[in-house]
Formats: sequence, C-alpha cells, structure tokens
Amino acid sequence: MLTCLLPPPPYSKNKGSERMQEVEIEEDLLTLGLSINGSWRSDSISKKRKIRDEPYACNKFFALLQARDRMLQLDAGSHGLEDGKGLHLIHLLLISATAIDDNNTSSAIDSLTELYRNVSLNGDPIQRVSAYFTDGLAAKLLTRRSPLYSMIVANPTPEQELLAFTQLYRNSPYYQFAHFTANQVIIEAFDEEEKHNNRSLHVIDFDVSYGFQWPSLIQSLSDKATSNSPIYLRITGFGQSLEVLKETEIRLKNFAKGCNNLFFEFKGNLRGLGQRNIEVKKDETLVVNLVFYLQSLMSSNEVSATLNYIKLLNPSLVVLVEKEGSRISRSFFLSRFMESLHYFAAMFDSLDDCLPADSIDRLSIEKNHLGREIKYIVTNEERENNNLKNERLETWKKRMESNGFEGIKLSSRSISQAKLLLKIKSHCSNSDFANAGGFRIFERDEGRGLSLGWQDRHLITATSWRCAL
Repeated sequence: MLTCLLPPPPYSKNKGSERMQEVEIEEDLLTLGLSINGSWRSDSISKKRKIRDEPYACNKFFALLQARDRMLQLDAGSHGLEDGKGLHLIHLLLISATAIDDNNTSSAIDSLTELYRNVSLNGDPIQRVSAYFTDGLAAKLLTRRSPLYSMIVANPTPEQELLAFTQLYRNSPYYQFAHFTANQVIIEAFDEEEKHNNRSLHVIDFDVSYGFQWPSLIQSLSDKATSNSPIYLRITGFGQSLEVLKETEIRLKNFAKGCNNLFFEFKGNLRGLGQRNIEVKKDETLVVNLVFYLQSLMSSNEVSATLNYIKLLNPSLVVLVEKEGSRISRSFFLSRFMESLHYFAAMFDSLDDCLPADSIDRLSIEKNHLGREIKYIVTNEERENNNLKNERLETWKKRMESNGFEGIKLSSRSISQAKLLLKIKSHCSNSDFANAGGFRIFERDEGRGLSLGWQDRHLITATSWRCAL
C-alpha cells in the first residue's frame, strides 16, 4: 500500500457505516455549497437552478474523492505507464486547468477523476508529478474554509518538512549547488578585502531557513585561519519561525565549536522585524545573501524596496540565487500552470537520477517538499497576479541593474567547483555523465551567471552583484 499523501477520507469497510459517512460528507458538501467556485454562482444562476444542480455536482465530486482515495491506496505505478500515456496525463491536466480557469466545474471534475485513475505517488515521474498537480487543481475547486480543502493541501509536520528538505539536500545537487556556489563567491569577496577587513566577515542572510548553507562556509574559513590569525564570522539570519531560528542557531554554534581558530556569532530575527535595523561594523567584509528570497516577495515594489535598502548598507557583495523560469507569459493562470508543470516535471525526473525507484526518501521528498510547493503554487490565489514566480536570468538582471547593482563575473574556481559537485553526485546516475541527460552546469551572461540544469532546462541560477558606482 502506498504511503498516503494526505489522511485518507473517512471510508469504512462496514457498509452501513460507509453509507452513513457518505451521507455526512454529501451533507457537508451541500452545506458548503460544495465550496466550489463553479458555474452555478449566485450572480449568474437562479437559486432554483442552484438547488437542482447541487446534488448532481455533489455526487460527481464525491466520485472524484473516491477516485483519489483509491489512488492513495493502490500501487498504480508498479507497472509504469504505457508509451504515450504520459502525454495523455499532460493533456488531462491541461483540460482540467482550462476548465477551472473557465469556471466549468463539471468538466474539471470529470477530467480530474480520470487523472486520479491514472496517476500514482509511486509510479513513473510523470505519474508522480501529475498526482500532486491533480491534488492542487482539485483543491482549487474548493474554498479555503472547506474541510476538504484542508484535507487535500494538509501541510506536513515541521519534523516531516525538515526531514524531506534534508533528504533532498543529501541526495540531489539542487540545494548544494546553490549553497556551495554562493559560499565560494563569499569567500573570494572576503579574500579580496583581507588586508583591510580585520579578518572579519559579516553575512546578512535574508532567508536563513535551516542554516544548511553555512557549515561549509564555516569549515572553509576555519581551514584558512590559524590560531595566531583567527577569522571572525558573524551571520545575521532572518526566518519565519522563532523556533526554527533557535534550532538553526544551536546547530550552527555546535558545528562552529569544532573550529578553534574561528570566532562565530549568529543573530536570528523574524522576517519583517529588524530587517531595517541591522548592525554593521566598521572594517568588516559585508555580504548580503539572497538565496531563494526575492521571488518569495509579493510584488515588484517589495523587491525594489528590499534592494534599495541593501544598497544603503553598501555591501561588498550581494549573492543572488533564484529558481529559473521560462519565457512564457505569466499574465494568465494557464501559462503559470504549464510553466510550473514543466519545471517540476524536470525536478521529479531528476530524482530518478539520484534515488532508486523504491526509495522511501524519494517519496518523502516529493510528498513533503516538492508536492507541498506544487499545491501551494496552484492554489495560492493571492499570488496569482504576482509577476515574481520563477523569473529568467535576464529578468533578474534587469531588476538588479535598475536598482543600482552591476554584475560580477564568476571565477573559474566557482565553475570548477560546480562541475566537481555534479561529478561526485553522478555516481548514482543511470546515464553517462558525459552524455546528454542528467544534471548539467551552464555558464551564462558572459560568465556572470551559473545555472544548474536538468538536461536542457535551467533549474536554478546563481549570480553575484556589487553596488554600481
């Protein structure tokens, strides 16, 4: 039996109990008006028509939930997909997204029901990624106050989320590429100013998360230091949870204890609080770390405000790492949906290159990290008109330059390090590392950008910046 993506619906093997629970669910759906923003909205259809149509729609949606429950319980992916079936799933997802965009609820439920009959959490990559996008679209039919919405998009526990992040960090070069590339650029900035920075480095991390980026930097600086010439490292980190910030501080300080020639200080603050009151000391190399941060902001105005504030700090370096978007328009839901589908299809495909087909770690990563992100993207209406999503390198370049920054060419060492990382990770690859396929490193913008890609698709891009004169 597959590990369930979410708690299963309350079905019972007892027929009498099962019928009673079916009635309760149907009544709940009717009470909420199905919680569906569908074609029977009161502003376009009479109350009489709405009352007549709701039981029919309720039965169809109940069948959808049954199909989802069967998908969660059956190992539908044990035999994989027949040739051409993957394209059929993509076609069904597009039909479903189009129907939802057109408020054609009946058509959306039909296509989503068929999807649930063919997707799997444990099948081919296309089956797996389609399962999470199907969940996202099903949830999009519901209002957020619906208990069914909460069931479909239920978040993992903090422990599950951390475990999934850790598993992805260990098994894929995705986050390691971002962190190691950023750290290499930071070390080089520190080296350039070593004669007048009092051997002090201050990193302002606008999204410190679990702090996984910093042990490698601590170790690298410790390797450079001596007992007679120690290095001072100060990290100011911002996060969304005081509990996570405290755990991150403990984790980093414990790691730094093993580096006797390094003085380490960490100060954690909640995002939005204290970001305008950062202590900057004289005679230290100041670096701002923006790894997966700017695209989390809600508007272009917030990005500009953040960059203007950073410029006032006058850092020696700004490191920017963001997910890479495509060239299609984000003005409409369908465009954003298809862009996200292509991006995560590459991510799921890449996991097969890193982990065996029966890996529990892979299921955890997809369920509690990538799948959670997919459903957030599909259902988060507040960000639907937000142009920040996943941007191309060219777009971020324009944003940075328009806010007074100029790009810095990345060193040959940064490029060599990234390629070495892939070589180390390629031991579990099913494909020849030297041939097409698998992870790749792309040098871009005349050496000012470095991207990690899967096959020919850019996944994340690292760039470095300084304040323009």
